Amino acid sequence: MASSLGTDDYAITRVPARARYSWVSVAVQRFGQISALSQFLLGATLGFGMSFWNAFWAITFGAVILELVAIALGVIGMREGLTTSTLARWCGFGQAGSALIGLAIGISLVGWFGIQSAVSAEGLHQLMPALPVWAWSLLFGLAVTAIVVKGFHSMAWTAYLTVPAFILLVAWSVGTEMSRHSLSELAATAPAGPSLTLLQGTTLVAGGFIVGAVITPDMTRYNRSVGDVVKQTLLGITLGEYVIGLIGVLLAHAVKSADIITIVTSTVGWVGVLVIIVGTLKINDWNLYSSGLGLVNFVGTVFGRQVNRALVTLVIGVVGSVLAAAGILGGFTDFLIVLGVAFPPIAGIMVAEYFVVRTWRRELDATRASGGVPELAPRWVPATLVIWLAAALVGKFVTWGLPSINSLVVAFVLYAVAGRLGLVRGYGVARTETADGAPTGVSAPSAA
Repeated sequence: MASSLGTDDYAITRVPARARYSWVSVAVQRFGQISALSQFLLGATLGFGMSFWNAFWAITFGAVILELVAIALGVIGMREGLTTSTLARWCGFGQAGSALIGLAIGISLVGWFGIQSAVSAEGLHQLMPALPVWAWSLLFGLAVTAIVVKGFHSMAWTAYLTVPAFILLVAWSVGTEMSRHSLSELAATAPAGPSLTLLQGTTLVAGGFIVGAVITPDMTRYNRSVGDVVKQTLLGITLGEYVIGLIGVLLAHAVKSADIITIVTSTVGWVGVLVIIVGTLKINDWNLYSSGLGLVNFVGTVFGRQVNRALVTLVIGVVGSVLAAAGILGGFTDFLIVLGVAFPPIAGIMVAEYFVVRTWRRELDATRASGGVPELAPRWVPATLVIWLAAALVGKFVTWGLPSINSLVVAFVLYAVAGRLGLVRGYGVARTETADGAPTGVSAPSAA
């Protein structure tokens, strides 16, 4: 499972019981995903365009959506011990569909990785202007890459260091700014920027972490029980969304800006910028980690070769750092809205297949005890691809309701109905590639 570069971290095999962690260890990383610079940026975006209470309700509705999705998918990941894109082979998408998911996750999270690196580079440039922003983007991105190449264990230790530092920053930021304003004054302050509606705000919240919710199995495959999944999700997402998000709203009202660097330097100065940059490591490492897992699945599926996760991580880490240096931060809000409608159908389909339709559930059940994976998978599931596209279009173009919820529910319902009508059928059979020595099962999948 290891190379001279770094560990493969069970990229396409089940995580064995001996390699799993306590729920607290995983929960710190889940909280670290939310309680980071991106959540401050999201809160500031809401505060710049919404009143405090409208932003509060947007965060509430968005957090509930994320928690339901994360728990449902998290339980699947915990039971099966497999990554999101690998699970998708037997959760409605087949081998080809799982490759598309792996590619989509990989590209999206490289984008997130670039966004986070670019924001951090702006802060580093303010602290030490000797280097231009693009150079700091490269250096920051490569530092995160070095952590992720070493694997889950290295990322856990990073969380133990960076999450407490970030919490201290939050307390300092609030204390400093609250000494200049009363809480009631900030809560009653009108937003300084263009108005955002409640629906738009909720979509930003749900869309801002929807990829994180969809890739939950990448994290929860290291959990030991359903209870652990529920505890870490409720703790991590609730605290992260409310504490960090609402503080971002209040600080945006106080500073009259959505620029996170302006907000931080106006409240706690250069030390705050330094600590918040360190805190950013905790979401950016997961962006890169899951991107690597998704692309490992894509390469294995399309090219039939098992590539080392650490090597893939190194390559895309360099690519993401270059994207950051090239400056992709400008499309932040538009990027969130696109994610808000493109990824929820994946969750809806996987949950519907695993818990309701169960076309390929027996293959997973038959190989779980041995620690292997099904030897074969359906190559294509045409009904799934049609449903995925239809649900994404509904999320994009239907103006009533919340786009993220619309697309997720439509995908779930359409897949469940298609399963009841016997339309969920695999076409073709593909053999599962595994790491050297990894066991596979012998059961054949249902296929036409």
